[in-house]
Amino acid sequence: MLKGVVFDIKEFAVHDGPGIRMTIFMKGCPLHCVWCHNPEGMSPQPQVIRGAGGERTAGQFVTSAELASRINDLADLLKLGEGGVTFSGGEPLAQADFVAEVVDQLEPLHILLDTSGFAPERDFQTVASRSHLIFFDLKLIDSKAHANYTGVSNEIILRNLKTLTRMPVPYVIRVPLIPGVTDTRENLSGMARHLAGMRGLERVDLLPYNKAAGAKYAACGMNFSPQFDENAPVHADTACFESAGIEARIL
Repeated sequence: MLKGVVFDIKEFAVHDGPGIRMTIFMKGCPLHCVWCHNPEGMSPQPQVIRGAGGERTAGQFVTSAELASRINDLADLLKLGEGGVTFSGGEPLAQADFVAEVVDQLEPLHILLDTSGFAPERDFQTVASRSHLIFFDLKLIDSKAHANYTGVSNEIILRNLKTLTRMPVPYVIRVPLIPGVTDTRENLSGMARHLAGMRGLERVDLLPYNKAAGAKYAACGMNFSPQFDENAPVHADTACFESAGIEARIL
């Protein structure tokens, strides 16, 4: 039986997919986005967080059976709310075998994978094939810009996105709108051209930047160096997607 590292569990979540959900935040992420909203999820290991309320440990080891049991305890309520379970992070695919083992022990529930798409194809397919819906984060369509702001190329991400179009799993593309970085007309238009006609795509969600996230870094013992103007107005444009025949909305 596998063990995984979880840094948070949100019960009765209403913004992490359809209905009422339990969101599992898996620890560890291979990306290092300069705007990351969950810096406590970057490291794969438990770590001490020091804030105004004192110290706490972000991350705990759990077996797949322990986590599945906790989820199953709320299964009846989640079903009543037409919800389910969302695996987020961090990057849940960094612990793909563990997540798959948890899912295999669950009562029939709606499974949502919230992922950056950066993972070996085998890991991506392992969890995606067990999911009923995927939130696929797409940040920058230009590979060099992607590497500059996230630390990795988007080649693997786009390859897994192509794989997803051949799977019977619907997905939503989610774009974090970072001022002057991801919200540019060039980036959004490039995404629209890339996504046009893709099988299985339900819609595109644009997520405006949240400045409050930067305060978490000091508590994690990390420096926040955004490399962009946090105070710049966000360019939230759905027109390029709509012109490509893609439903788009601003959350």
